[in-house]
Amino acid sequence: MDDIDAMFSHLLGEIDHLSQSLSPEAEPTEEDPASHRHSTFSIGFTDLNESLNELEDHDLDALVADLGSKSTTQDVATEQEISSVTDNQTAPSAMTQGNEATAALPLPPNTAEFPGALQRSEPQTKADKIKLALEKLKEAKVRKLIVKVVMGDGSSKTLMVDERQTVRDVLDKLFEKTHCDCSIDWSLCETNPELLIERGFEDHESLVELLSSWTRHSENKIYFVSRPQKYVMFKDPQLFYMWKKKMSVLSGINEHAKKLLIKEHFGGSAVIVPNLEGMLHLKEDGKKVWKPRYFLLRASGIYYVPKGKTKSSSDLACFVRFEKVNIYTTNNYKQKYRAPTNFGFMLKHPCIQKESHYIKFLCCDNEHTLLLWVNSIRIAKYGTVLYQNYQAAVKRASTLQTIQSALHKDVENYSQESPPDFIPPPPGHTHI
Repeated sequence: MDDIDAMFSHLLGEIDHLSQSLSPEAEPTEEDPASHRHSTFSIGFTDLNESLNELEDHDLDALVADLGSKSTTQDVATEQEISSVTDNQTAPSAMTQGNEATAALPLPPNTAEFPGALQRSEPQTKADKIKLALEKLKEAKVRKLIVKVVMGDGSSKTLMVDERQTVRDVLDKLFEKTHCDCSIDWSLCETNPELLIERGFEDHESLVELLSSWTRHSENKIYFVSRPQKYVMFKDPQLFYMWKKKMSVLSGINEHAKKLLIKEHFGGSAVIVPNLEGMLHLKEDGKKVWKPRYFLLRASGIYYVPKGKTKSSSDLACFVRFEKVNIYTTNNYKQKYRAPTNFGFMLKHPCIQKESHYIKFLCCDNEHTLLLWVNSIRIAKYGTVLYQNYQAAVKRASTLQTIQSALHKDVENYSQESPPDFIPPPPGHTHI
């Protein structure tokens, strides 16, 4: 398409079409929720049984106990419900015999006299626990996933995660399992091998909700990695709010000045978004052709300067809004799509898992420019929540480090105070 303005209009039209297609009204009503839930019980495994086998014993015990407690709470809501549940376990066909047959079933006079009717014997082997967990998962009201998380050394950890847990909660669980340094840089990162992209999850996001956008047989993976750029906007705010100045000036900013910048831009009721702008390369739809365009970042989205127009607000045209898209960094796009550099990023709806003309591809000239755009977009999209995530991460890291330091000190004191090892008497000596 030779006319870039026409191309942009076409892209914006497609975004509107995508927004409509992703609205709740457009979702098929005949979809079976049970089948969808069953397909997302586990992430990173071939089947649910394999994922349960990978759980550590104490995690599996906790899962069974948690599911059992929820089941008990639901079962004892009323005597009528108790009767219905008991009948369902002993004779499933009774559920289909009509209201008269159900009403004719006798109610237990006192559920306390029949403890075996409401609870099963405790499972003894791991196989028994897995069988019980499989049954309980299908009955659970709170959605749960068994997730494989890949470590930096290639090993993996298997976790049980439910829909109430945020990424921050899962990170805390991984801290306990890995005994790492609890730095605020630790992140959960998703990778998509088909699109060659990755994204660090935000601490406030629900992991179950994020993974629910993956297709059933997705090759995506979750990594537990240290990403120094995760909160770079709070470690070095001058890079984003004084970006026009030379690097020699920015590197001389002291800690007091950094705190003032954070207070000025994040301390109010609304976050002040970096006034970032510059030339980026845009990939044309369906082609391995990239053309330069002047883009500007605003709180609501990314804008561009139309052909023959100026950078004044009245002349700007909207390229994309942030409500329904996430930002991903790309890998090796210079080879895959003939990008000018490998410093690219992508904007897409999380449900799009394969190549699509609804995806926006942009490319930067260097790594520093990529750092500015990716993290400035995160500031614009998440606002004060991002700063709250940072504050919570700092507080949590400080607490965990204090606990670890105290435990280490206790171990040292114990080793110093413990008596010397027993020395056996020489041969022939009689010990009294």
